[in-house]
Amino acid sequence: MGILGSYRRRIERQRFRVRAFRKRRELAEVSNRTRQIQPCDIIVFSTIRNERVRLPYFLKYYRDMGVNHFVFVDNDSDDGSREYIAAQPDTSIWTTKHSYKTARFGTDWLNWLLSKYGHGHWTLTVDVDEFLVFPFSDTRPLRALTDWLDASSIPSFSAMLLDMYPKGRIDAVSYEEGQDPFEIAAWFDSGNYTISKNDRYANLWIQGGPRARTFFTRNPERAPAMNKIPLVKWDRHYTYVSSTHMLLPRVLNKVYDVGGGEKASGCLLHAKFLDTFGAKAKEELERGQHYANSHEYKAYHDAMERDPDLWCKWSEKYINWRQLEILGLMSKGNWA
Repeated sequence: MGILGSYRRRIERQRFRVRAFRKRRELAEVSNRTRQIQPCDIIVFSTIRNERVRLPYFLKYYRDMGVNHFVFVDNDSDDGSREYIAAQPDTSIWTTKHSYKTARFGTDWLNWLLSKYGHGHWTLTVDVDEFLVFPFSDTRPLRALTDWLDASSIPSFSAMLLDMYPKGRIDAVSYEEGQDPFEIAAWFDSGNYTISKNDRYANLWIQGGPRARTFFTRNPERAPAMNKIPLVKWDRHYTYVSSTHMLLPRVLNKVYDVGGGEKASGCLLHAKFLDTFGAKAKEELERGQHYANSHEYKAYHDAMERDPDLWCKWSEKYINWRQLEILGLMSKGNWA
């Protein structure tokens, strides 16, 4: 990228930071415990709406991993999510009734909170149905990974979004509060992924999996992006551009090795496809607050009318991170 391109990206980053600063006015504090945050703490940031049934396991999973504090934006939940989070001792939560869409699908809100409370910390920005798996995560805490990243002067860590699903109809088994969702959604596509480079931001663009195969069969190029950069040693001058798919400055997106090797990476196990999915898809379609006039949720809703079964004869049952590394879906790089 030349001098002019670098200048344009710098101006773009400043514009996103100004947007986030202005959008801070849309956030109302519910419970702010950020004074508890210590200099070396790892912090999760997340935007939610009506996710009460998922919250207990989400919090437990990341607490067990070594996360110290959780910062939430609640987009006008009416199912008790806000109250549940506010009662937790290691959480801070803001709420808003404003448009998720005009906040760039929540990115402006999180960029503001990241700049205010994430500066100097390792931050993990995830949805409540996304569960990070990284090399050695079955034996090492998240702190071991961030310490290695610090020692290696690596400021960001990528994780491919891996859609998990049950064998049989999505709504055949009821998900219970506090349950490990992967007791139900235990299967994934081991192939069927395309990877290209986005020259504008220098990030990889990944599509495919069961959503492209089932919901976007006729238009796989419109399937959701699976590339994520959720774990970042945050600086107040950073900004997410589009969800956690890419950031500015561009150097944070270079999470791959162009010299023939592999950089360490992880997976976000995506527990979207539980029995709660149909009602969620209908609600989000009616709200119309998602990208491209909610075309993704239109595809979900139409497919749910046909009782989709995402499982196929090529589906793999999840075992552990080593299985994902063997399949080429993640890598330990030179972290041993």
